[in-house]
Amino acid sequence: MVSSVGLLTGALSYDAKDGGAVAAASQFADMPAIRGKDYGKTKMKYPDYVETPSGLQYKDLRVGTGPIPKKGEKVVVDWDGYTIGYYGRIFEARNKTKGGSFEGDDKAYFKFTLGSHEVIPAFEEAVSGMALGGVRRLVVPPELGYPENDYNKSAPRPSTFSGQRALDFVLKNQGLIDKTLLFDVELLKIVPN
Repeated sequence: MVSSVGLLTGALSYDAKDGGAVAAASQFADMPAIRGKDYGKTKMKYPDYVETPSGLQYKDLRVGTGPIPKKGEKVVVDWDGYTIGYYGRIFEARNKTKGGSFEGDDKAYFKFTLGSHEVIPAFEEAVSGMALGGVRRLVVPPELGYPENDYNKSAPRPSTFSGQRALDFVLKNQGLIDKTLLFDVELLKIVPN
């Protein structure tokens, strides 16, 4: 009980110089269950990934052979999303092997217009540099992810309740969990203007 109160007290204290917006990490009690699990660490660099000036890291799992979409064109993508700091939990999986054939109605896939700011900045940046048919893995730092840590403010959004809960838990956590996300994106179709 005493350690729980200490943890709660630490979690509720804020760093005054940040205007109370960010929890002071030094105030949290040591928790053996998460020691060594990279929670709350600063951004990691992955040596086999390309890092853009914005901080987005990506790796092409398959380089596309088609055209590259232009600003203003509608794109159709398939995507999966994972929380890196929460045991690599899947928050969206379309149950489709990336790189498979594009069959059926494209209404089942995620569509957005490049340059319209409908999606998180990382999606916009990554897809605008992909060729049709490509599959790209993205390591998305918090500043290129969901605005105000709310997945309802920008797409893509998890389609299941359990996915929404997993993503919300990571985004709303006050300092214990790294908010870096991982996405696999496949560019399936480009719809010209």
